[in-house]
Amino acid sequence: MTQQYRATTMATKGMVTTPHYLASQAALAILHKGGNAIEAAIAAASTIAVVYPHMNSIGGDNFWLVYNAKTKEVKALNSSGRAGHKATIDFYKEQGYSKIPARGPLAANTVPGAVAGWGAAYDYATAEMNGTLQWAELLEQAIHYAKEGFPVTESQEYWTKVNLDETDQEFRALQRFEEFARIFLKDGKPYQEGDILKQQDLGDTLAYIAQHGAQAFYNSELTEKIVQDVQAQGGLLTVEDFKAHTSDWVDPISVDYRGYTAYNLPPNTQGMASLSILNILNNFDVASIEEGSADYYHLLVEAIKYAFIDRDAYLTDPTFSNVPLDELLSKEHGQAIAEQINEKLRAKELQPLDAKGDTVWFGVVDAEGNAVSFIQSIYHEFGSGIIPKGTGVILQNRGSFFSLDSQHVNALAPHKRTFHTLNPAMLLQDGKPALVYGTMGGEGQPQTQAALVTRIVDYGMSVQAAIEAPRWLYGRTWGASSNTLKLESRIAHDIRLALAEKGHDIEVLADFTDTMGHAGAIWIDPDTNVKFGGADPRGDGVAIGY
Repeated sequence: MTQQYRATTMATKGMVTTPHYLASQAALAILHKGGNAIEAAIAAASTIAVVYPHMNSIGGDNFWLVYNAKTKEVKALNSSGRAGHKATIDFYKEQGYSKIPARGPLAANTVPGAVAGWGAAYDYATAEMNGTLQWAELLEQAIHYAKEGFPVTESQEYWTKVNLDETDQEFRALQRFEEFARIFLKDGKPYQEGDILKQQDLGDTLAYIAQHGAQAFYNSELTEKIVQDVQAQGGLLTVEDFKAHTSDWVDPISVDYRGYTAYNLPPNTQGMASLSILNILNNFDVASIEEGSADYYHLLVEAIKYAFIDRDAYLTDPTFSNVPLDELLSKEHGQAIAEQINEKLRAKELQPLDAKGDTVWFGVVDAEGNAVSFIQSIYHEFGSGIIPKGTGVILQNRGSFFSLDSQHVNALAPHKRTFHTLNPAMLLQDGKPALVYGTMGGEGQPQTQAALVTRIVDYGMSVQAAIEAPRWLYGRTWGASSNTLKLESRIAHDIRLALAEKGHDIEVLADFTDTMGHAGAIWIDPDTNVKFGGADPRGDGVAIGY
């Protein structure tokens, strides 16, 4: 019996799981008011952008996977922003850069799509899902916590402290940015756990958006205020770039897995990698392998590596480059990869993977059976570090992932969306949601998704036990040039040794570490319709329902 530290949350009507308890409460309050899953998700998304500022912001991007119980269809919304029209390879090279800066105004080279995503989802919920709540109602809690304050989490304290390292001017030392220091530091030091943080400017910005609608972020005096300050600091974004932003409803992608249909987002997200892993695992009798054994970890890590090879070869904005999804997700391709994987073989090497990525994932299921799998991010902790004066908006640095090599598949170009690690997931059975799931964590997202699906589907674990079970992360850490297989220390010593013998470079981390991401999941029982919610003890979230 797998040890479980928290009880699984159960409810008959609605269920919410988020990585911050205040966001979970905000969503549940909307469900109690009669709001649907999308309306609750907007409340959670806006609230968590306030109370978890190191992980996400209204200056970031989001992606949605939505199940409409009325039409019985899965919809996907891509609300990632595109590079500004002045963002060219030549511009950066003329400034002397061989790569895009990780922080600062030149890292904030893509339009934030988050607010537009809320707006597009709200319009869909109103038109197609009997949405009845007013837009402004959904932002009330976010405005409240911004203006009145909230207690800072240990996670925020820790990551603020990490980002004050003055020896690392490339990725850290965020105190060099005036507004960051003013808002997130107190007497030059991080707010401590339990301190009350108020963000008046952000509260005013959210109140303005509540009054004037989502579009106000992209075409109003607020837009001009954001752009004016970015440009004053040497940034590239223009008012025209904001006005041109569109969020796109796109066809989700899927593969079969053990009688379920696994859904995810198409490129520019790495949803293709998450599905590819399941497509490979289809060719193995996973249930016959002991969960948590060296063979289990080895199989999944090797499947992940092959999926990442395909991802890194093709993944970019599909309007700029063809991504052969049908081939990459075909059963034949999965079989061909499976044949190359053998638990007796040594670990396959892969080019260094950068495992950073600060993000929030959450899931909502309402009483009518509508479901949302949602993810929102600013890329690094606190994104670019740039907060335009008078707005409180932390601008993302997602565009720093573009390459300045014109031959690279993810080469920078104006109006282009970059490779995105964000990918919300859902399993359907007999045309209805069975599992709503996801996680934060950059490179770790497909890895943790694979852990959740195999543990719940193949091994029959509860959602909470599946989330809590020891996790791994394959990739590199800050400053390292090679990949390691990072394991939580709860994985037994003999299993670590067996993995090392198979060729893995093992790195042992704490028992529970947020390096592994903040995962969440909701399981819907097909017979009773009871919702089983799980939240990650590595984060600050809860699963709650009614």
